[in-house]
Amino acid sequence: MPDGRKGYRGVALRKLEEWDVAVWADVEVDTDRGSFRGVILPRAETEDDLHVVLKLQHGYNLGVRADRIRRMHQVARKEAAYKIPEKEFPFDSGRPRVKLLGTGGTIASRLDYRTGAVIPAFTPGELYGAVPELADVCNLETEKLFGIFSENMTSKEWIAIAKAIGREIERGVDGIVIGHGTDTMHYTGAALSYMVQRSPVPIILVGSQRSSDRPSSDAALNLRNAVRAAAYSDAAEVMVCMFGTTSDRWALLHRGTRVRKMHSSYRSTFRTIGDVPIARITPESFEPIRTDYTPRRRDREVEIDAVFEDKCTILYYYPNMQPDVVDALVGAGYRGIVIAGTGLGHVNRALFPAIERAIAKGVAIYMTVQTLWGYTQMHVYDTGRDLIHMGVVGCGNMIPETAFIKLGWALGKTRDLDEVRRIMLTPIAGDLTDREPFDGYVVLQGGLPEVEAFLRQHPL
Repeated sequence: MPDGRKGYRGVALRKLEEWDVAVWADVEVDTDRGSFRGVILPRAETEDDLHVVLKLQHGYNLGVRADRIRRMHQVARKEAAYKIPEKEFPFDSGRPRVKLLGTGGTIASRLDYRTGAVIPAFTPGELYGAVPELADVCNLETEKLFGIFSENMTSKEWIAIAKAIGREIERGVDGIVIGHGTDTMHYTGAALSYMVQRSPVPIILVGSQRSSDRPSSDAALNLRNAVRAAAYSDAAEVMVCMFGTTSDRWALLHRGTRVRKMHSSYRSTFRTIGDVPIARITPESFEPIRTDYTPRRRDREVEIDAVFEDKCTILYYYPNMQPDVVDALVGAGYRGIVIAGTGLGHVNRALFPAIERAIAKGVAIYMTVQTLWGYTQMHVYDTGRDLIHMGVVGCGNMIPETAFIKLGWALGKTRDLDEVRRIMLTPIAGDLTDREPFDGYVVLQGGLPEVEAFLRQHPL
């Protein structure tokens, strides 16, 4: 097969051969359902052989049924651009120093033209080549720690990031940005909140919901907001910086222990759960929403406590769960289990004997609520009280993912279960709060400004 048609086969390949066009040709395509203009993209090897894929002039992709194509005419040819050239970052002695640590994710990505997937590939230096506005904010130093999908993050990577943060703080940077895939960013935010204690500077995780080849990509703006936050914000905590509304108006800074990804594709996917975000951020401003954040300091002191017990898990309870699930975890050597229970923190009674066996073998079991918002209140009903009597410990309003990370961290520090309990129930980085704000369930959580503007223009 000619390399220019690699990835195409069957009906689609024959159609390209019929009209003598190849991948990267800028073509006009007439079909029985209308005409289109776009660039022919490579096909994924695992996809069907029935479609020709075009990147249309507005930037989005369209699959055209090959058997509906009546004519294809090549207007020009567009060569593939696999790489953004790296640029040396300009230095200005009057600007803060920010370190960008690359780990992968959509904010640092390109298309894999073998499979059609978006893969981590950009180096941090290439990001500057793509977003030159960063030079107006700070003196940016970059380092690529690794380039992986966020679902492949493990405790090994969390520990490596934490140690890298410690080194950079000792070197005197004014802020740290971590480019990260969004799917598990909230896990890493929690891990760094425990592994990096008393940071004197902001530590900002940032990603993008939509890759850089899409017109609606949030990559560049998220990165600009994150770099601004790292360079100038007064909040010296581990935070996630992502779109705060459905528009481009601002980003929100979410505390690393109270944030969660809540939508598969919205750009404003991240929410602060059971609390309110720390601040709003734009490329020009930092506007605190709350005042109890940890402020910047001038010293270079930081505590890096980068440990984690891998034999720790989340058990998401569902009706009819069988006790052998718990027994299997214990048999596999798990030392800690966080249960995301129903309601105020419940599981069925069929699990009780297995839970008792696990606790008798020294397994630490903690309860959270799968509602996400709200508290474990295990004293209210008999089920909860019986679980407490067995030794299951409620986690207040800790998010299940945060509780999992904290339990793994605590078990990495000690095998003394009383000490583990003390650590778990001691608030760290806002992971436990005495109460939720009365409007925390909705305030600044997505598109409220747009809705209010619409209602002002179109009163009911």
